[in-house]
Amino acid sequence: MPTAGLIQVAVLVVALAAVHRPFGDYLARVYTSDEHLGAERVVYRLARVDPASEQRWGTYALSVLGFSFAGALLLYVLQRAQELLPWNFGRGAVPPGTAFNTAISFVTNTNWQSYVPEQVMGHAVQVVGLTVQNFVSAATGMAVAIALVRGFTRSRSDRLGNFWVDLTRGVVRVLLPVASVFAVVLVATGVVMSFRAGVVVDGQGVATAPVASQEAIKLLGTNGGGVLNANSAHPFENPTWVSNLVQVFLVLLIPVSLTRTFGTLVGDRRQGRVLLGVMGALWTVMLAVVWVAEAHGLRPLEGKELRFGIPGSALFANTTTATSTGAVNAMHDSFTGLGGGALLLNVLFGEMTPGGVGTGLYGILVTAVIALFLAGLMVGRTPEYLGKKLGRREVTAAVVSVLAVPSVLLVGAGVAAVLPSTRAALGNPGEHGLTEVLYAYASASNNNGSAFAGLTATGDWFQASLGVCMAVGRFAPIVAVLALAGSLAAQRRAPVTAGTLPTTGPLFATLLGGSVVLVAALTFVPALALGPVAEALR
Repeated sequence: MPTAGLIQVAVLVVALAAVHRPFGDYLARVYTSDEHLGAERVVYRLARVDPASEQRWGTYALSVLGFSFAGALLLYVLQRAQELLPWNFGRGAVPPGTAFNTAISFVTNTNWQSYVPEQVMGHAVQVVGLTVQNFVSAATGMAVAIALVRGFTRSRSDRLGNFWVDLTRGVVRVLLPVASVFAVVLVATGVVMSFRAGVVVDGQGVATAPVASQEAIKLLGTNGGGVLNANSAHPFENPTWVSNLVQVFLVLLIPVSLTRTFGTLVGDRRQGRVLLGVMGALWTVMLAVVWVAEAHGLRPLEGKELRFGIPGSALFANTTTATSTGAVNAMHDSFTGLGGGALLLNVLFGEMTPGGVGTGLYGILVTAVIALFLAGLMVGRTPEYLGKKLGRREVTAAVVSVLAVPSVLLVGAGVAAVLPSTRAALGNPGEHGLTEVLYAYASASNNNGSAFAGLTATGDWFQASLGVCMAVGRFAPIVAVLALAGSLAAQRRAPVTAGTLPTTGPLFATLLGGSVVLVAALTFVPALALGPVAEALR
């Protein structure tokens, strides 16, 4: 089994290496092209958008917020009106609390699900509501990342591009074509594609859905919401080790390739390789921790699919928690204290290893700003990154982006931990129960969406508080990142001097990797010590 697992990892790395250069450069061309496709022009005319106009950072941010709010409102209405829609199969209106939580969840690319999909959602809501948000929420993340890169590449400018153009191109030129191809690939591996409500097998009813088409974008867009309750542990969503490996590849495709895009756009591909090296090193270390912990656990196969075994479960879980993808092919609640704690730590890292679609790139760039600021403090020099001075405005925006998530996460988890109703919602007592609560709020605040599966989060408090955490965890960092981008774009590029810290070598890579770990460690060590660490040491 270890040998088979190592072969899968090797195949995955080779596949990613093969597409990294061409796909990364293609993404760069997508966001720098002066030409508009016919389908894009139709969208611009319908939306009354002038694709030639560009926006200041504040207008770009308002466009993101306005579009997301409208999407959440529409998705909420669709769920509440489900009984009037076709393909509802007798499933009535979604309850208000669940509809609110789900609307926020899918608009923020979190895809946290507090319901059983095959019992609550009809195909119309799945396809018209949830799947559409899978596309546009991922495209929004990429648009924000590209806007930040423009902040580094532009000089004396108050413009960051046009959100509506970036959004449309992300959907039309990237997500739709790639997801369409891989939907066919998944069908070929055995993933179900049906608009029937279900089938009867040996007298037992089994739910079906248009799984393959939604599975492709669920993974490509680092969304993670399952069409079926068991998610990628269900044989209709993930039938074989081949489909499992394809799904892991899809999750990593865009986040890994965007590092190449970054290097191409800033004119120095070594910059992108450094980011990829840091991301890859942390991903590898955490994979080793999860794999070893599960292989030497007391019940190593409990909660894991025998089709995938420990290597396939560890690879999938480590990848999805490191990329803001809520998909699971094994129950995280069944992982060992150390293994589950490592998955939680992946989420607490801010999912920058390599992170979600767009969010991983802008997340690690924000951390790079903080790392260089700390380096500047040590040598008594104003820090620079890619020729831009990192002064009070830039560092303030970076700090706001970094602290927004821990603030709502720890407050939400702390309040939930002392509520009397929480004890009844827990599937396990003691340290493991605390980890379940902490993981839920970490997953929501960092827009991951996976769950330990031992916490019943259907109560009003959890529906509302987790929804708020998702919204703040998504949009507060986005606004801060766009403010940072606007400040950087307004600057004149500073020349490189003897005192400039090189950002293409091992020193910067070590500093950046250390900052990723340090920020998470300083913020969450007390909570981790009371939960997964205490359980692992027991």
